[in-house]
Amino acid sequence: MIGQANPTAIMFFVAFVISTLAITYWAAKRTRTTKDFYAAGRSVTGLQNGLALAGDYMSAASFLGIAGLVATKGYDGLIYSVGWLVGWPIIMFLISEPLRNLGKYTFADVVSYRLNQRPIRAAAAAGSLVVVITYLIAQMVGAGTLIKLMFGLPFEIAIVVTGTLMISYVLFGGMIATTWVQIIKACLLLGGATVLVLMVLNKFDFSYGNLFNQAATATPLGQKFLEPGGLVTSPLDAFSLGLALMFGTAGLPHILMRFFTVPDVKAARKSVFYATGFIGYFYILTVTIGFGSAVLVGQKVIMGIDKGGNMAGPLLAEALGGNLFLGFLSAVAFATILAVVSGLTLAGASAFSHDLYVGVIRRGQASEKDEVKVAKMATVGLGIIAILLGILFKGQNVAFLVGLTFAIAASANFPALLMSLLWRKLTTAGAYMSIYTGLIIATVLLILSPTVWVDIVHKAEKEAVEAKVKVVDANFKNTTDALGKYKAIAGNKAEIDMAVVKEQAELEKKKIELAAVKDEKDRAAQIKAAEGKTAKTVEVLQGLTALDLAAADKLLADAKPKYEAEKKEAGKDMPKPIFPLKNPGIYSMAAAFLMGILVSLMSPDKEAEKKFDAEKLREYIGIGAED
Repeated sequence: MIGQANPTAIMFFVAFVISTLAITYWAAKRTRTTKDFYAAGRSVTGLQNGLALAGDYMSAASFLGIAGLVATKGYDGLIYSVGWLVGWPIIMFLISEPLRNLGKYTFADVVSYRLNQRPIRAAAAAGSLVVVITYLIAQMVGAGTLIKLMFGLPFEIAIVVTGTLMISYVLFGGMIATTWVQIIKACLLLGGATVLVLMVLNKFDFSYGNLFNQAATATPLGQKFLEPGGLVTSPLDAFSLGLALMFGTAGLPHILMRFFTVPDVKAARKSVFYATGFIGYFYILTVTIGFGSAVLVGQKVIMGIDKGGNMAGPLLAEALGGNLFLGFLSAVAFATILAVVSGLTLAGASAFSHDLYVGVIRRGQASEKDEVKVAKMATVGLGIIAILLGILFKGQNVAFLVGLTFAIAASANFPALLMSLLWRKLTTAGAYMSIYTGLIIATVLLILSPTVWVDIVHKAEKEAVEAKVKVVDANFKNTTDALGKYKAIAGNKAEIDMAVVKEQAELEKKKIELAAVKDEKDRAAQIKAAEGKTAKTVEVLQGLTALDLAAADKLLADAKPKYEAEKKEAGKDMPKPIFPLKNPGIYSMAAAFLMGILVSLMSPDKEAEKKFDAEKLREYIGIGAED
């Protein structure tokens, strides 16, 4: 059962970890050069890289987060699955071919191809590292929640275990180990999710109509559960989020890095073709899993296990396939996280060593041995940072966190990359100003947004206000329930006294039943709620002693305005965000493009313009591309 140590899950976990560590050992013996460490020797085939790209992209946010968002918020959860998918045609038609022909190990190679190397590499490394670190947070939160529930370990220890394994894969196996871990994980995840969806559809006679109708019936929102507005209420916020998800894909360092692992442009295009198919199919599965969870598990149970809703998928697996299937799917989810964090860590390490250390600090004069050594040191550093931030962001929905990462990727990395490929007049100053502008504005606006400013920075104040509002809500419900139930005996002291005795007896009976609840915190909360309900009911009954039926009816009618006034008073101290949108993509992307264009036009670079034709020749024909 979820929330307790699961021997089956532990068995699958151990089997996966042993097999992947064996792959790492095999890969370590094949990783001899910088090209092996960063790019798997450029020996990965199109199909293998397509599966690895899908493995890199089908993250904890995809499997745990989207299913949780759909299960708890309904239709609006689809914004994430659709937004993440439509980014792939952009990569296929605009990015994959020039990236492979112009680059070596990182996307900074492409942006700086005809520009001044040092300032571009410094800016690109900064953008890449921020994207990698914020993306790592989401994966670590998902891993921590999962291991905590499967092993019964504290969240913090679970995060440390994940971080240690992640560091091991990258430190010893490099890109070869990371690629094969991703391929295995993609196959397991697609297979496990397919089986789960078939089990869900079997419950609804393989009819999506039946599934959606029952989802509307089973959730408090009713028909609104199937309509927009459950998660993103502002059209501007929805548009901003969609932009970030769509263009952020083309700015993710660990995705862009994968195009350097294939031997040529043809394999790069095949990679994207295969990856798009696998990812599109997977997102269809996650939506079905989300709606199935809402019906077959229930929102109350999902939110009770994890506030962010991240355990909707595993809970559904337990409901349909018992402990065995839960154990398998949980191990697959953990494999998903490990594969993604390995790719992210390698991308971050390459940005630090290849771009910052070699390109900026050593001005291109460093041995391969030194470069790999620095990359391994950066791997350990990133692992420690990921562990600490994962603990800080405990309890957040992972899909939501990744949505924020995509805003930074779409603002810091994508504009400069696109302009360097398509616009002759881009200058060095324009490129690095575009990166810094997108990075700084996206990061600052994210900090000032409701997601961070209210939910993280002022978390204690928010929780205190929510607790007050919750008390007001509970008092109103208990009051109206009691008045509705007992108003008929208003003025009858004998019957009121009997009702008081009955309510107190029911409370004692409820306490005995709740003694069976194993989670001490959950048991205490339920007992406190039951006591509060009984106290309010007794208070209402005692008040009815001096009233008649008409007065009781008036009291019931007056309860709603009084409740609304009390709720407004209780919520007046709720922290307010400085920036209103949850995702700032629309502003930060526009600012990055605008800054790049303006600075380039104000400080033209004729040398860079002359090199544009040579860049296009290499981009299209591939003469001189890294082999």
